[in-house]
Amino acid sequence: MQCDSWPAGMGFVCLLVASLMVRGHLALTVGECGSQARRPEYTDITVVCRTSSIELAIQVCPVIYTGYNESLLILNYITDQSGCRGTLDKSVTPPVVRFTFPLRQADACGSIFLTTSNPGTGVFADFSNIQTVNISGVVRSYDPTVGMVTYNAELKYLYSCSYPLEYFINNTQVGVSSSSIAVKDNNGSFISTLRMQLFSDQNYTTPLIIPPLGIELRTDIFVQVIAANLTSQYHVLLDRCYASILPQPSNSTFFNLFVSCSVDQMTTMLENGDSQKARFSFPAFRFTEQQNQTISTYYLHCITRLCEISTCSQFKVCNNPSGRRRRDAEITNIQEGLSGPTLITSVPIRTQSDTPLTSKEEAISKSSNSGDLIASVGLGIAVGVLILVGVIAVLLALTFYRRLRRLR
Repeated sequence: MQCDSWPAGMGFVCLLVASLMVRGHLALTVGECGSQARRPEYTDITVVCRTSSIELAIQVCPVIYTGYNESLLILNYITDQSGCRGTLDKSVTPPVVRFTFPLRQADACGSIFLTTSNPGTGVFADFSNIQTVNISGVVRSYDPTVGMVTYNAELKYLYSCSYPLEYFINNTQVGVSSSSIAVKDNNGSFISTLRMQLFSDQNYTTPLIIPPLGIELRTDIFVQVIAANLTSQYHVLLDRCYASILPQPSNSTFFNLFVSCSVDQMTTMLENGDSQKARFSFPAFRFTEQQNQTISTYYLHCITRLCEISTCSQFKVCNNPSGRRRRDAEITNIQEGLSGPTLITSVPIRTQSDTPLTSKEEAISKSSNSGDLIASVGLGIAVGVLILVGVIAVLLALTFYRRLRRLR
């Protein structure tokens, strides 16, 4: 039965009719539930916090035992939207009622979205405003009893999903009195929607291919951090990106390409916080620590914030005292203990040395060899000239001697 087409305010009437039809046709009975027919417990609800949706699964036999069926479980008081109603799944044991709804605020079946801000700690200690969004709601039972009293307990299944909005590019209670309540809190993550890509052109159409011998120094590297399959109410904002010699940056030399509003003079910000992708570019460099190596290898890391469209602008204001703290870009060492959040890291970036010479000693050696070669050539020419002069002198002496003999 499609309650969507009923007049406004008639949703509960439609629901009552539907519940009577289900009770006589599709619903499970207490007898069919067997040992699963019992009073509600803490673990009756399961919550899965996905990157684009929330999934609820409520054991249906305790619901039937209390006097209801799956059609009498209402999500956030919404009765006139078919996408917000539960469906019975008898293919699993124990059988459950499933609710699935998207994370888009306008289509989340009445779920409450609450964004909170707290000072950053650990790896985020440089940022004074770290946001988390909490999405919560309740599935309640609708009592069809007509009269002044009822013997059916009210069922309440509370759910909650918390999603951190900052990434380093690395639950149940029940109380029964006049009602039965199951609460389930879970933590979700959008990290699986984020990925980093490297390109060789400013149109971001040609992926950067790094040959085994590395790319040339000063080659432009175009970086993109993009969110795929993410609810449209969030944009991608890069708080900090840096390069490190090791793939896991703990205890590794690193170089900041930008930290908040402090941008290295060779880094170009192209797009940040304006859509579900962020872009910047920088010329290939090498670490002086690797000066005696033919190839310099390093990794790119980004701390990525997912900001609500309405609040992204406040994080982009550089002089905002309540926003992000500034920190100068510099070469230093990362301290111990930077762990916890998932790391968004690029493939290895390999660059060639600036000249064919790989070291100062080799340059000196080659210069010395060149000098020896020039000296050898000069000596050869001098010896040749002396031999030629000697030959000419001998010929002149023979000629002079013959003329003297003729005169005698």
